[in-house]
Amino acid sequence: MTVTVLAIFETDFRPDLSLGKIMNERLRIAAADLQDIHLQQLHAIGQRNDDLVVYISYNPKYKIRWRVVNDVPEEVEDFVAQICGNLGYIPWKTAAINIFKGSE
Repeated sequence: MTVTVLAIFETDFRPDLSLGKIMNERLRIAAADLQDIHLQQLHAIGQRNDDLVVYISYNPKYKIRWRVVNDVPEEVEDFVAQICGNLGYIPWKTAAINIFKGSE
């Protein structure tokens, strides 16, 4: 399975410039760590052409939030939820980003 974690830098709030630079760098590092370290186990499951795409961003209280944005098996989404929860990330609850849950 191919795992991709994308840091979404545009938020619904605007921190001042110096804080924004620090936050963006922290988010970039968090995305890389989540993809390359914490979710590395997922590379061994599923088919080679299966994908997992996770968005991370900040909420207005400067907490990192996450969301799986493509259609994956429930156990994969549960694993991501467990890892992100252990890291202190919160679920991203909004209908404003692209959500692909297949045809319902």
